[in-house]
Amino acid sequence: MKWMLVVLISGVTPVSTNLVFDKFSECLAAEEQMRQHYADAFDAWDRSAAANADRRRDYRRARDIQARRMLGNIGTCIPHADGNQPQIVTPQQPVTPQTSQPTPQPSPRT
Repeated sequence: MKWMLVVLISGVTPVSTNLVFDKFSECLAAEEQMRQHYADAFDAWDRSAAANADRRRDYRRARDIQARRMLGNIGTCIPHADGNQPQIVTPQQPVTPQTSQPTPQPSPRT
């Protein structure tokens, strides 16, 4: 089975990365690398913003917004069917009980 890395923007909206891995451990390693990249980018932004902030209150507010924007994106690994293998999807039908008695029909009104 193959695994695809998907990013959840703000933890909600899934975005496909088209990165497919043969092993689940490889996909998890890529997710960890992505998370570290986001953390490094946030740290670089934070250092720059702290040095250029005029007021402490503005810096804290901007930092909170930026943290939600950059660190709110998470990755997850989902199963991915190989293009060479047919995908078999069977819709689930509701199970109806089998009865040996015929269903009574209402009598017609005249």
